[in-house]
Amino acid sequence: MKDIDSIIAQPLSSRAIIRFQDCDPYGHLNNGRYLDYFMNAREDQVLGAYDFDIYHYSRTSGFGWVVAQNHIAYLKPALLMEEVNIQSQLLVSKPKFIQLEMRMFDQKDRLKSLLWAQFVHVDIRQAKSVPHSEELQKIFDKVCIPVEEKDFNERLAKLNAMG
Repeated sequence: MKDIDSIIAQPLSSRAIIRFQDCDPYGHLNNGRYLDYFMNAREDQVLGAYDFDIYHYSRTSGFGWVVAQNHIAYLKPALLMEEVNIQSQLLVSKPKFIQLEMRMFDQKDRLKSLLWAQFVHVDIRQAKSVPHSEELQKIFDKVCIPVEEKDFNERLAKLNAMG
């Protein structure tokens, strides 16, 4: 994990190519696969930006995160072999809970999909929620970038108006 003083609060971004095996017969990314693209991007982004491997963390600490809720909007189809930009940021950080926003854009920065995902921090062995460590909470507090909108549909409308 990078030193907390070297970490900058900013949205993380990466690119992905929509692959054949993830598409429906019409060449559109299957709705269920959007989550995979979002989660894979976030895992890679966190590893690259913060040198934090969530799987190593889970194996060595016995703690991890489980998805509590997803709220997703599909605006424009992601197409076979299209290159998309996936951005993510931490919106909310609480002792036992985090909420992420992830956005998928086309190459002209038009929003294709928006996801709000909520995760609960758990003790894997005991299968119960537990607070983040003090070190993790400090990092989350530093990188958290809240948005003005507290409602998903309001946020979606604002992002659509911007693009």
